[in-house]
Amino acid sequence: MDDLSLGRADGRYVRLLAGLARVALLVLDDFLITPAGVEACRDLLEVVEDRSQLRSTIVVSQLPPEKWLSAMSDPTLAEAVLDRLLQSSHRIAMKGPSMRKRQPAQEEATA
Repeated sequence: MDDLSLGRADGRYVRLLAGLARVALLVLDDFLITPAGVEACRDLLEVVEDRSQLRSTIVVSQLPPEKWLSAMSDPTLAEAVLDRLLQSSHRIAMKGPSMRKRQPAQEEATA
């Protein structure tokens, strides 16, 4: 999202959007980990709309999907983004401890 914001300022915006539309699999990691402003919502809509029904997108977030709407500052744009993301989605909820934390058994095995 930062790249798109910078691209709007330096003239690369359309080229960046086209590149994201062509990627076979786009991974949106840490999705909405911080609230999205209006411009970020608009950019996100452009990205998901260009990919909708054509290319695969994986969304990874620690924020549950039921809170995504409130994490976007513009409710109309948020509805449009979520409609496109969730219309043909498969949800995989992960449970358990963080895999980023080293487990004692792993530390011994790697020592």
